Amino acid sequence: MKLNTLILLTAGLITAASAHAQAPWPAQPIKLVVGYAPGGPVDTSARTFAKYLSDELKQPVVVENRTGASGMIAAESISRAPADGYTLNFVASPTLTITPLVQRNDKLDHDKDFSYIGTIVNYTNVLVINKDVPVKSIQELVEYAKQNPNAVSFGSAGVGASNHLSAELLKQKTGTEMLHVPYRGNSPAMIDVIGGKITYMFDITSTAIPYIESGKVRALAVTSRERNAGLPDVPAMAEAGVKDYEVTGWYALIGPGKLPGNIVDRLQQALQRIAGNADFVQNMKNGGYTIHLSDGEQLKAQVKREYAMWDDVIKKAKILSN
Repeated sequence: MKLNTLILLTAGLITAASAHAQAPWPAQPIKLVVGYAPGGPVDTSARTFAKYLSDELKQPVVVENRTGASGMIAAESISRAPADGYTLNFVASPTLTITPLVQRNDKLDHDKDFSYIGTIVNYTNVLVINKDVPVKSIQELVEYAKQNPNAVSFGSAGVGASNHLSAELLKQKTGTEMLHVPYRGNSPAMIDVIGGKITYMFDITSTAIPYIESGKVRALAVTSRERNAGLPDVPAMAEAGVKDYEVTGWYALIGPGKLPGNIVDRLQQALQRIAGNADFVQNMKNGGYTIHLSDGEQLKAQVKREYAMWDDVIKKAKILSN
């Protein structure tokens, strides 16, 4: 091969490689990792979000379920992924703020291992009680528990689940003793609330509303700061007399640590446009969610704040690690 030809060929290859390296992001499909099983609330929300994110970025967004350890396996995989923007995590708040505390085996550095892009939606729990229990408000429940020691029990999706800790926080705020009965999921706990085997439970509003509307259970309060649009007649916990009580879950978008700033900016712009899409907003509302956007710094601060709050609740409740 002649020298001039070789030089031209080499130059062409370098130019092509440089053009590929500088191709605007995203230039290929994006993987959206979900830490929970298909068909659950996190998964279904992630799949809805993925469709709109794909439309915004003009690239396929493929949901991949990596289940286990309440979302921690997925989060750990994200921490090890290349920081190129092609592997992201649709994460539920307990994975970052509760699970590491309960399991006591979190090896992640949340300051360095993740890039925080922003929250997408909030969700709230509602306290539902067996309809035959003679109380119609949170204050009446507290008085009933104090007058009937060991008679009040509450169910949860398991030790350390967000609805377990919601009840522990209620106990601590009101100085009451109530028996915790853990289940393998919310559904069996709800069945026993309806059947009167346990007194009450906290459940996500979207799944609890049908039981409330049918009269199978009675709603006493929601855990958010304000009333929930799906339950406008049910007071917020603080409004019902439990001072400084607020528990709001959320779904957010995070990526591997050291994600380039231009990619983070592009994703945050996409989040803002998605949040302004009327169809997306209605889809989320139908699922019992409220649109709530925050940027990466706000999300990071929220994680630290809620982590500290749940750490205090868990220590006071003497919840043992796995």
